[in-house]
Amino acid sequence: MLSVEEARARILAALTPTAPETVALPEAWGRVTAEPVVARLTQPPADVSAMDGYAVRAADAQEGARLRVIGIAPAGHPFAGTVGPGEAVRIFTGGVLPAGADSVLLQEDAEAGADGTVLVKETVRPGRWVRRRGLDFAEGEAVIPAGRRLTARDIGLAAASNHAWLAVYRAPRVGLLATGDEIALPGDPIPPGGIVSSNTHALAALVRAAGGVPIVLPIVPDDAAAIAAAARAARGCDLLVTTGGASVGDHDLVQQALGPEGFALDFWKIAMRPGKPLIFGRLGQTPVLGLPGNPVSALVCGVMFLLPALARLSGLPGEPPRTRRAVAGAALAANDRRQDFLRARLEEPAEAGGPPVATPFPVQDSSMLATLARADALILRAPHAPALPAGAPVEVIVLGELGL
Repeated sequence: MLSVEEARARILAALTPTAPETVALPEAWGRVTAEPVVARLTQPPADVSAMDGYAVRAADAQEGARLRVIGIAPAGHPFAGTVGPGEAVRIFTGGVLPAGADSVLLQEDAEAGADGTVLVKETVRPGRWVRRRGLDFAEGEAVIPAGRRLTARDIGLAAASNHAWLAVYRAPRVGLLATGDEIALPGDPIPPGGIVSSNTHALAALVRAAGGVPIVLPIVPDDAAAIAAAARAARGCDLLVTTGGASVGDHDLVQQALGPEGFALDFWKIAMRPGKPLIFGRLGQTPVLGLPGNPVSALVCGVMFLLPALARLSGLPGEPPRTRRAVAGAALAANDRRQDFLRARLEEPAEAGGPPVATPFPVQDSSMLATLARADALILRAPHAPALPAGAPVEVIVLGELGL
């Protein structure tokens, strides 16, 4: 059985980013830049006032001096003249600093007179309350690098640098195929001995949270021909994800069904719990990730393998989920040869500033979706990890940070 790290590395090595496309700025949020975003202008475009007050020459603006106000400079309406000795211009935040002025007298430190003068109540230092030209960025500067998932802050920066369109990687299309005679869609009649299908709905939400486009395919029965037909229909996807049919039973038909279609198996079985029966290979040009049928196993494998795969397809390196340090809220038994992912509650520490407390649920069955829904984190237990007492340090993956 492969380790989690080796399996993830092999999946990522087999994937390449989607093709770049150009999208309107409002549609670029959450996408990954395919090239740097280069500023098309300088911001601010001139020396401007950082506050409301008076544009002055610092040499004149000594405490007790009285200056003659010769004009006004609101934002967007620069004063056309020059500030000379003993003069000032009323200015507002964002207004262009007039020629001749080198500082701003804060309005709280000034007293306007009825005779068109202003009294300096506090000496002004040279350059005070002035935002210099190019303080934020300069024309030609790469303000956003390639390979960055765009945040709301990035969208604002791209707009400020005068971009209405951005080059980004296309959102990956992910086909989601559930197999099994026993499963039915929510709301449909449930066959005898059957269950409601939850995997494709949960995985579709996970794909959306990661910036992908889920394509939920119809449920197919345990029939090789039906599975093969559904897989053929998904060949336009950037990744095909199956759930169920990945184990070793007589009715686990994914490998049998896809083999005649040209499926090339890369690996099968991972040394992890939950999620041991995991398949990865390629059907023609389409990568195929076969997840277990148990809902918890499918979602945990989604965290460890599908999320990095989506990141890679989206133009990112595909790093593993971020871990945080916590302390065990209960004693942990020694682990066997499989890496374990314990569903756990996460609570604030008793002492302020300490690590959070991760307490595993007492029952860790891979069919218990309600337990996973109540969990805040996964406690990572390495293969052959020794027993740990309560209070020992552990590494956790915080599920809320992943959109789960």
